[in-house]
Amino acid sequence: MKVDLSNSGATVDAHDLGPLLGLDPSEVPAKMRSGEITSRSEQGVDEDAGRVRLTFWYKGQRVRLICDADGTVLKTTRIKAGT
Repeated sequence: MKVDLSNSGATVDAHDLGPLLGLDPSEVPAKMRSGEITSRSEQGVDEDAGRVRLTFWYKGQRVRLICDADGTVLKTTRIKAGT
C-alpha cells in the first residue's frame, strides 16, 4: 500500500482505507466529510525522522499506518479504541 504524501498533507486511497475500517470504499469520503472518520498525521522525529504516522478513528476502532518518506506503508495496525 502506498500513501500520497505532499506539502498539503497525506492522502490514502479509499480502496485501501475502507477495508481497514470495515467499510466499502465508496462510504469513506462522505464519512470523512461528516466527521464520522477522524484522522491525525504526525511527522517522525529523531530516529523516526522521514517517517509519517497516520491514524484514523471510526466507530470504536483505530487504524494506524506508519509510512516511509516516499509513502510506502511499513506497518499497519488496527485495534479497538475509545471514540
